[in-house]
Amino acid sequence: MTDSHAHLDACDEPAATLVERAHAVGVTRVVTIGTGIESCSAALALADEHDGVFAALGIDPHQAATPEARRLGELRELLAHPKAVAVGETGLDTVRRYATPSEQRRLFDEQLMLADELALPVVVHSRDAAAETAAALAPFHGTVVLHCFSSPALLPVALERGYYVSFAGNATYPKAHELREAAEAIPANRLLVETDSPYLAPQPVRGRRNEPANVVHTIAALAEARGDEIDELALHTHENAAIAFALP
Repeated sequence: MTDSHAHLDACDEPAATLVERAHAVGVTRVVTIGTGIESCSAALALADEHDGVFAALGIDPHQAATPEARRLGELRELLAHPKAVAVGETGLDTVRRYATPSEQRRLFDEQLMLADELALPVVVHSRDAAAETAAALAPFHGTVVLHCFSSPALLPVALERGYYVSFAGNATYPKAHELREAAEAIPANRLLVETDSPYLAPQPVRGRRNEPANVVHTIAALAEARGDEIDELALHTHENAAIAFALP
């Protein structure tokens, strides 16, 4: 199994402990996420230290109004690392307005251009910004991963454009019917799973700090919703992550 999106540098426990527990339940790959230059450097260090850990590097939209947004040159240099597999997370967020829409869009566009220049996939954060996200992504023809999918309004665009759609622990919550219905509509070859650790622990462990091993609960919930066998869905999402991020 692959946890396609985790923030190992934000977890309380050492990454070695989390990776060991993940391996014990069959999670053999983790894509850890950088959300700023220091976070990206930490993500790369963790990827270097652990087999099966890879890094997606970006500057998230919450920092679009800070000096971090002017460090794209440093981000480009970090992305040359052999275990850097994607740009992001980057995107748009109209819920936590730490930056204006125009500041967020400028930073998002710059990282999309960087992903295009480096021929890397882009990991997209979109929260209550479906139309704006779709518009920003329209000129981008590379691989798109919609991380922690929570916007059914983006589903038609994702299906039409062939985006990868990644579901996190919130898809397991009792009231998340729309998310599970969206997961049913995603083609098997475009579905990913993630934990977004240490956030959004799935229902069986809700209220605790999340970790990569818990991706098994999200796989189980999605398999039930889709009418798939758990092992079959685990294999599909594992193979999809390998293709989306060019993982070994």
